[in-house]
Amino acid sequence: MSKKKLVSLALGTSLVFSASFTGASAFAQSSDSITSKMDIHQKVMNIDKKGPSFLSGKLSKGIVKNDQDVKKFIKDNKELFAVDPHSELTLLEKTTDDLGMSHYRFTQSVDGVPVDGAIFIVHTNKKNEVTATTGQLYKEASKKVTKTKSKINQKSATDLAWKHIGLSKADTLKGAQNEFSIDAKKDSKVENTTEKNDLVIHEKDGKFTLAYKVQLQFIEPYGANWQIYVDAKDGSIVEAFNAVTDAATTGSGYGVLDDYKTLNTYSSNGTYYLYDVTKPMNGVIETFTARNGSSLPGYYSTDSNNSWTAYSQAADVDAHAYAGKVYDYYKNTHNRNSFDNNGATIRSTVHYGSNYNNAFWNGSQMVYGDGDGSTFTSLSGALDVVAHELTHAVTERTAGLQYQYQSGALNESFSDVFGYFLDPGDYLMGEDVYTPGISGDALRSLSNPSKYGQPEHMNNYVNTSSDNGGVHTNSGIPNKAAYNTISSIGKAKAEKIYYRALTVYLTPTSNFSYARAALLQSAADLYGSGSSTYNSVKAAWDAVGVY
Repeated sequence: MSKKKLVSLALGTSLVFSASFTGASAFAQSSDSITSKMDIHQKVMNIDKKGPSFLSGKLSKGIVKNDQDVKKFIKDNKELFAVDPHSELTLLEKTTDDLGMSHYRFTQSVDGVPVDGAIFIVHTNKKNEVTATTGQLYKEASKKVTKTKSKINQKSATDLAWKHIGLSKADTLKGAQNEFSIDAKKDSKVENTTEKNDLVIHEKDGKFTLAYKVQLQFIEPYGANWQIYVDAKDGSIVEAFNAVTDAATTGSGYGVLDDYKTLNTYSSNGTYYLYDVTKPMNGVIETFTARNGSSLPGYYSTDSNNSWTAYSQAADVDAHAYAGKVYDYYKNTHNRNSFDNNGATIRSTVHYGSNYNNAFWNGSQMVYGDGDGSTFTSLSGALDVVAHELTHAVTERTAGLQYQYQSGALNESFSDVFGYFLDPGDYLMGEDVYTPGISGDALRSLSNPSKYGQPEHMNNYVNTSSDNGGVHTNSGIPNKAAYNTISSIGKAKAEKIYYRALTVYLTPTSNFSYARAALLQSAADLYGSGSSTYNSVKAAWDAVGVY
């Protein structure tokens, strides 16, 4: 395979068995009392019997009006859900969507300590009947973890996490600029390095461990969003991976491709800033330049006459303009106000590193390299790349797909798919900035994943521990399913279905079978379970071997 193409990468351990049914009679694995109560049309169950991951149908006899009613529903079906809703489930939020459906989002915990990734959602229709339950419950968690008092403290866990990656916090602060301002009213204060530390129950291959989840986010000496689980009893490293959501390769002004753009800027004391205050958001859209190559966020991109025509400003122009386009898309198409749906600031830094052939969302902001001129030109010059990276931020705040194995491949795939939704001229990803000297080349293709070294059917799934379990390789399978879906039902319907699946039904541990179920449920919600649209989504996933 060509060096510039994707290398062979990986399958995860959370393989799920799934099947579709019509009526309760097919639900033979549950007790008679459960089948008599529920009319289950679709289910996805984990083969290790952790608990139901996805059920849909008419699941409740009566109505549920609040979280206490929901907990009673769970308790009444304890043979199926196998957790104590009163001691193990905590309501995070209740939301009601445009269809009038309500969604109760719970987290599972043991003695108040959350089980990492254990998000369980109960969905009700307009009549307040339970129509679906989604997410992951671990029925063995409370049995396997009987003591939740740590033997090491948070600081020790954080120190051990830094030691594991061979860096110190001081190493990541070298050359950093910690405070920048336009004026007294428009300050932007950003830490170059962020440490987060939470006590959780960590599950891996059926083993439960009381652990500190240490998150280390920094940009120097490389872009990182480390997720490190430190055993709270002996300080050993249980699991660690860098979850930087990588592009995997890789006023008015002129962009990277020398195209003219209108820009929303900000004027202060005779200087113009790439600082957009025109959006209906709590924050702003702001663009920085890393003049010394590595600082976060860098210095504000500025100009003296609001005409951003210098060659050195092209990457700044594109990053700023395309961030605005992505914001507008999510707001106008899905009524989502920024990546967190609460109007958060969208911050971009360009000119990162030296000849850096990549772009990434680091958990806090966008970062773009300029490329080496051969493999890449400036990565902010591609709308689909910008959309891809900002969709990682949306995913982080909604489904929370863990960035490894199948859930990680879905994380990558959904970013590719929304990259297409924003830049639908073709099914290629990154073609505008990849190998500028080669016409028609791209990073990936939704319509033809195999052209760029990705599998497009489960028969060719790649098993590996590299690249967090092959997140940039095996994403070709759900990408192909997305292409099948879009080409069958059209972009307008597909983007509604994909957005609903991402924000309503998918959860951190979702795998390919689960994504299929989530998309089918979304199609049923929007267009009917017996509709041609629903059947097209089903056929799209059948065609790639995900059943």
